[in-house]
Amino acid sequence: MKIVALVAAAGLALAAAACSKPTEEPNAGSTSAAAAKFEACMVTDTGGIDDHSFNASSWAGMQAAASANPAIHAGYTPSTTMADYDPNLAQSVSKGCQFVQAVGGLMGDATKKVATANPKVQFAIVDAGNQGLSNVYPIQFETQQAAYLAGYLAAGYSKSGKVGTYGGMKIAPVTIFMDGFADGVAAYNKAKGKNVQLLGWDKAKQDGLFTDDFVSQEKGKQKSDTLAAQGADVIFPVAGGAGLGTAANAGSKYVVIWVDADGFATTKYGSVMLTTVVKNSTDGVKDALTKSAATPGTLLTGGFLGTLENNGVSLAPYHDFDSKIDAGLKAEIDKLKADIIAGTIKVESPAQPK
Repeated sequence: MKIVALVAAAGLALAAAACSKPTEEPNAGSTSAAAAKFEACMVTDTGGIDDHSFNASSWAGMQAAASANPAIHAGYTPSTTMADYDPNLAQSVSKGCQFVQAVGGLMGDATKKVATANPKVQFAIVDAGNQGLSNVYPIQFETQQAAYLAGYLAAGYSKSGKVGTYGGMKIAPVTIFMDGFADGVAAYNKAKGKNVQLLGWDKAKQDGLFTDDFVSQEKGKQKSDTLAAQGADVIFPVAGGAGLGTAANAGSKYVVIWVDADGFATTKYGSVMLTTVVKNSTDGVKDALTKSAATPGTLLTGGFLGTLENNGVSLAPYHDFDSKIDAGLKAEIDKLKADIIAGTIKVESPAQPK
């Protein structure tokens, strides 16, 4: 599994300034240098650049592409509310960005509107399709595959016989994780003749526990407190930065399975992270920006679909918990991964990319 380390806070602050007022490259006054520079801008979701989740990992992809190609000048604009999406995307175009990266399915409508108005500008979006537009490059993930492995792990690791999950909002990029997790728990129960209960999500009814927020750590804490009070000793928050409220209060009662970016490396709560269902936005965004910068003025075709097979999604290392997880359980998870890649096991969700 390739995991790109997230940038330091100081680097993020510098990047924020770079987006609001692009920093001139050396010799930018020359015509050749100006022509060579490729402007790339990212617009964050409301979780912000330091959500320790998919905004942060998407920005890491922008930075990785810029590091590999000095012609790329990357910056980002934060969104505080959903009302910021439209003007932030439009402002990116007006500033001369040749590549505009939207982050999150909630930005789908705004991206479609601004991309339609600017058909020659290359857009890309994480967790959404291209909506029939030739200038929108979709970066999507079969996260239910990796979440299945996490559900099996959670059920096998649990001592209480109860595991829990909650989401930020009831949208496809969230429920796809919860569906895979539910199927993994069910697979463990079937294989072992057990009855580990999943709290917080009913796949059949497509209903469960949500904070309706990707930012509030207090709301995340409240949901995990509820799950822990019901007996869950493994909790899977699919809620971006709100999940930090869960991680901050984990330890004696429950452990955490994180999402998107390896929580052991990207948060200060590594000691409670059983593992992470990684959504490799870093490589997806890097791939899109690298291709776009290589052919300025030419729109990208196709898209990026992350799977277990191409490491677009994965289960992160167990880190501090490696010695605490039964060797047999780890071997079973490795076999399940191989079977999913081979197509022997099919993990499906109503929310998966079509």
